Amino acid sequence: MIKKMNHGVYLVDGKLIDGAQAKAYNFTEDALADAYKGTMAYSVLAAHNTTGETAKGKLLGIKFDAMASHDITYVGIIQTAKASGLQKFPLPYVLTNCHNSLCAVGGTINEDDHVFGLSAAKKYGGIFVPPHQAVIHTYMRECMSGCGKMILGSDSHTRYGALGTMAVGEGGPELVKQLLNRTYDIKYPDVVAIKLTGKPRHGVGPQDVALAIIGAVFKDGFVKNKVMEFVGDGIKNLPIEYRNGIDVMTTETTCLSSIWRTDDDEVKNYYAIRGRIDDYRPIAPAALAYYDAAVEVDLSKVTPKIALPFHPSNVYDLEELIANPYDVLSEAEKKGRELLGNDKLDFCLTDKIKDGKVHVEQGIVAGCAGGTYDNIFEVASIMKGASVGNGAFTMSVYPSSTPIYYDLLKKGCIAELVEAGVNVKTAFCGPCFGAGDVPNNGALSIRHTTRNFESREGSKPGGGQIASVALMDARSIAATAANGGVLTSAAQVDYDDEIAPFEYDPKIYERRIYNGWTKPAESEPLHYGPNIKDWPEVIPLTDNLIVKFAAVIHDPVTTTDELIPSGETSSYRSNPLKLAEFALSRKVPEYVGRAKAIAADEKALEKGGELSGEYAAAVKASGLKLEGSVSIGSGVYAIKPGDGSAREQAASCQRVLGGACNVAKEYATKRYRSNLINWGMLPFLSEDDFADGEILIVPGVKAAVASGATEFAAKAVADGKVRDITLRMEPLTESEREIVLAGCLINYYKSGK
Repeated sequence: MIKKMNHGVYLVDGKLIDGAQAKAYNFTEDALADAYKGTMAYSVLAAHNTTGETAKGKLLGIKFDAMASHDITYVGIIQTAKASGLQKFPLPYVLTNCHNSLCAVGGTINEDDHVFGLSAAKKYGGIFVPPHQAVIHTYMRECMSGCGKMILGSDSHTRYGALGTMAVGEGGPELVKQLLNRTYDIKYPDVVAIKLTGKPRHGVGPQDVALAIIGAVFKDGFVKNKVMEFVGDGIKNLPIEYRNGIDVMTTETTCLSSIWRTDDDEVKNYYAIRGRIDDYRPIAPAALAYYDAAVEVDLSKVTPKIALPFHPSNVYDLEELIANPYDVLSEAEKKGRELLGNDKLDFCLTDKIKDGKVHVEQGIVAGCAGGTYDNIFEVASIMKGASVGNGAFTMSVYPSSTPIYYDLLKKGCIAELVEAGVNVKTAFCGPCFGAGDVPNNGALSIRHTTRNFESREGSKPGGGQIASVALMDARSIAATAANGGVLTSAAQVDYDDEIAPFEYDPKIYERRIYNGWTKPAESEPLHYGPNIKDWPEVIPLTDNLIVKFAAVIHDPVTTTDELIPSGETSSYRSNPLKLAEFALSRKVPEYVGRAKAIAADEKALEKGGELSGEYAAAVKASGLKLEGSVSIGSGVYAIKPGDGSAREQAASCQRVLGGACNVAKEYATKRYRSNLINWGMLPFLSEDDFADGEILIVPGVKAAVASGATEFAAKAVADGKVRDITLRMEPLTESEREIVLAGCLINYYKSGK
């Protein structure tokens, strides 16, 4: 089904071949050396690069064609840009309202943010998509994508590669840089060919294909921070929404971005029916293209999949689970308990087995991955004349945009779903992160959404609450619903899988979307609710740094949902200090109190001018003489932090509590490391382990950062015992060094950089 080639390959005549085979085609050495320029990724990156240098390994400075944020990120981004000198949006910037659109938590907070967003779109010349109109990525596909374009979003699932658009999900500060006419700086990335062949079987949907790929490449970081380039004649066998469904899930591989070969059938038609034919052009690799690695996927051999708790890569064959439920669920249960590490937590999956069958409590089809027209059309076909029953099982479906909802209404699909007992709701991302349709404690929910982390979808393991979420394709979720909640594969169901062509009606958006692009109104006031607060002052990096660890996490991977939880905390994304109260609350509940105590020690140092107490004792024990300024900050140690969401608050909440650095064996994603840097936190690497309360002394850190050092000699002190530590740091760009030295991105721009 899936074959990985962890070495360089060439694509010639639709075949992936190695260097020796390439020579048989009589290509010159120069042609082979430049073959990396034959990828689609190269052509798009080169067209958006401002440095003039596109050689492999060189630094690129990218300027994007458009950007997007939703209502738990855009307030902070605009506030940061405003504090840094923003006058008007220099590129189309879409502000969607699909995460806090329920307005259910925190009083007036959510709607206040929406009012602020509309006022900002008017003042600075943006595009405002009101609540319930569209989820962020569906709107960007429908209205802003374009073949050969690049889009930046402050949501990790910013992926429009199937439409010929290279899209990148990053933390908010990277969007601030674009708003201030700066660049997105990355080294030219590796590009991995994803060659699709064959045709999917009946009942197999895009989530099945995506989960198969994620299961194959996540654990070994095969495509981490790389571009996934989809090629192969199997693409022509996939409808465009099927491609979009696979593409949006590439985020869960930890890749940087994606790009697909486009065609005159599906992709051209997608743009044509939306009145945007000028945004289409054929994109394909050159006759000779070099890839740093490759993955071959035979679509005809992909079977229905299920990603059991607690990660999209924890993939099993659905029909194997149905046939051998106890064996499969016992294994997943064991993995989950090891990950949770909480003997008191009542986590169980095997209790879902009754009379040899797996029973689930909830089915959800929603968001950028699940709520597509094609998915819901097939769900309605499968559930026609069926019933979800009047027992514990419930099902909700969220069309991901009003044009999709409207066409499904006209075609009778919504009526079929309602007749079957399905709750049909408006466009909303909440079920993906725990702000809507949260399952009950101990429940098993099957979802065509994007993530199933243990601290997501409402689960609070630290508080004794755990709901298990499994990812599945909408088709098998519908088959399960039609079977009253008994886990069922769509491949085993006889239904009509023909999908009526989608009909797009532009007036749905024209009557509700505010489009102020190129029309900024400088006199328009920004409307602030009482929860919207400015960022607190952050001090620059001092000559020497003393770090006390406030959280030490030994899990194999730490997600951003654990660094700053989603769900109800989303209401406070506009209030840095209020939100910071939730930092690490579901992983290390003691963190906030510890970090505040360390911050108080720093304030005392600033006031008194001399080290005292345990810090003075640690320096004395270390034998170091610290010349120049000294500061005290808190630190977080984790094996591999930052998997999942792009949310900058995973770093900024640590920073406003006095965080100075993270220490890790590796960083799960580029975006989390970038968030640390943009908030002035040092992204250290170390093979050493650390303990809660241990003190790390990094002498001469400012000079070392300024010089471009990648190794830092340090001392770790615990209980009077001293260890020599070598901290590493991947090279920083010139601007990244200056941001860290300044203390954060806001300080950097305030200094006139």
